[in-house]
Amino acid sequence: MDSCKNQCLTSFMLHAVWIQLACAFRYGREDLDVIGLSFRKDIWIQHIQLYPDAGHKPTLTEMHDTLLKKAGEQGHPFTFNIPTNLPCSVTLQPGPDDTGKACGVDFEVKAYLAQSADDPDEKIDKKDTCRLVIRKIQFAPDNTGSGQKAELCKSFMMSDKPVFLEASLDKEIYYHGDPIPVTVKIKNETNKVVKKIKVTVDQTTDVVLYSADKYTKNVLCEEFGETVEGNANFEKTLPITPLLSNNKEKRGLSLDGRLKDEDTNLASTTIIRGGMDKEMLGILVSYKIKVNLMVSGGGLLGGLTASDVTVELPLTLMHPKPKD
Repeated sequence: MDSCKNQCLTSFMLHAVWIQLACAFRYGREDLDVIGLSFRKDIWIQHIQLYPDAGHKPTLTEMHDTLLKKAGEQGHPFTFNIPTNLPCSVTLQPGPDDTGKACGVDFEVKAYLAQSADDPDEKIDKKDTCRLVIRKIQFAPDNTGSGQKAELCKSFMMSDKPVFLEASLDKEIYYHGDPIPVTVKIKNETNKVVKKIKVTVDQTTDVVLYSADKYTKNVLCEEFGETVEGNANFEKTLPITPLLSNNKEKRGLSLDGRLKDEDTNLASTTIIRGGMDKEMLGILVSYKIKVNLMVSGGGLLGGLTASDVTVELPLTLMHPKPKD
């Protein structure tokens, strides 16, 4: 009996307690890993030896103090410093029939017992491991610039006068869920009629980590029944609000990373600072607004001679910075 106790104690003392924080990109189903195919690529990883004491002495915060009170004497605080050039958490929306962990960029804290921090030949027992998924999000800056403006002058066959279209935004950054006022100005110098105005918002996802996989999905499409007769002017602000709730069935749509089953929103725009390595970001997300005029001529051939006038505006969607 004593021999068994000593053996178990010796086995435990050979192992250290490690804490690992990893930022990784998952581009395949988790259950496929069991057949020897890895569908997860680490973007950044860091280890801390927590026990035996390896000199990691973090500056304690209020959150540390709260957690230590709950953990008691067995609690060991630690701190990771996440580089600012790492991507934010992004989840690619699964389809209705998809199972397993969603693809995207995520951050995971893992505590485990092992002889070394990262030895691929060492087998780590699942019962000696615990995991916690966390999110990294980016808040909008306090001071934002003025909004974008785009304009176009288009001429038509059988008409010596053009249609002028201008679309503009009143600020640079908008918050998720807030209405976005798009100001549209039209100067119709032709004898044609603007039958309707269509405003769309497209999300472009650029997976830069492992391949040149870039695709665009529409997240909003609204038509406004505004008519602009020939030789007339028009100006109006049209409010739009792109929401995830209207796009729940679109597979592959980029969302802000979620924890378990809690709700989330459309992914925030990726902000690229000077000198950043785009490949390190894993997934780049951007948005653009399109304002489209359906212009048709009069008479029997009006429908056959219809034409589009379109301008595009870049759109930045982010989270507001918390007041506290």
